[in-house]
Amino acid sequence: MSRRIHVVPHDSGWATRREGASRVGSTHGTQAQATEAARNTAIRERGEVVIHRPDGRIRDAASYGNDPFPPKG
Repeated sequence: MSRRIHVVPHDSGWATRREGASRVGSTHGTQAQATEAARNTAIRERGEVVIHRPDGRIRDAASYGNDPFPPKG
């Protein structure tokens, strides 16, 4: 199972969904709550969080672990 967790719009709120999963992991009332839940899991599992906009486009991403492409500088 992927360690990439997406924060996606879901029904009348937001949800966390592992990449490749057909079902959501958890649902939340706000994007901030869903992002925090995804972040906590990603820190624990040394994964990545991908945050989407309400229209489904990617807004932001953050890695919590060994980043294979760390920023240069």
